[in-house]
Amino acid sequence: MDGWNYFNYFTEIEDYFWKKRGAHLLVSPLDWAIMETWQKAGVPLEAVLKGIDRAFESYGRSRRGAGKPLKSLAYCTDAVLDAVAELQEAAAGSAPRNGRTTAEVFSRDELREYFAKNIARVQAAAEKSQASQGELAAKLDEVAKSLESYLVLLDIPGTLDLEDLERRLTVLDDKVQSTLTSCASEELMLRLRREVDGQLAAYRRKMKAEQLAVVERQYLQKRLLDEFGVPRLSLFYFS
Repeated sequence: MDGWNYFNYFTEIEDYFWKKRGAHLLVSPLDWAIMETWQKAGVPLEAVLKGIDRAFESYGRSRRGAGKPLKSLAYCTDAVLDAVAELQEAAAGSAPRNGRTTAEVFSRDELREYFAKNIARVQAAAEKSQASQGELAAKLDEVAKSLESYLVLLDIPGTLDLEDLERRLTVLDDKVQSTLTSCASEELMLRLRREVDGQLAAYRRKMKAEQLAVVERQYLQKRLLDEFGVPRLSLFYFS
């Protein structure tokens, strides 16, 4: 994938899915969780789009597809995994592909704006939690300061190393997730687990146990961010 497709992974999947469905609606937390499992597993965008095509074809031939739109990416999981296996087989024995392009696919001004927006949101979340959860507020302040320090990287002459910047942001994302999980109340975690169980109820027989476990984890992470008002920091969420 070129740099643009690489960092626009979620946007391209979202747009493609809703074009196939024929309606552009808000992507659900469950759909975001599924896309995140594919991204973290390194599933190529090509395989995801091919799997979505096949899932829609299969759904259209089924009884459930008679007059009812395909509602969730959860229905596409098996087809995407099959497409991944086919790509791996096709690539076996072929010459290795070049690595991702390191060309700058975002302008420095766009990145500064993205950082500034996320810094403001993290600081706002820290201030909101200051009175009731001092430890959480302190750790979020640390994250905001780290983001501010990364702004210096945008002023370095020459081509910006987006892959290294992404690694730094991923570390911060992981730190945020660990902090929110440890600071969340039992009542909140119970409510979110009931929520994810309800969202996945219709797909449990279709998805393998390991798939369900990963999707559940990503769903909980997404909802914790929503609850505390903290953004994703990775460049994958740039758009």
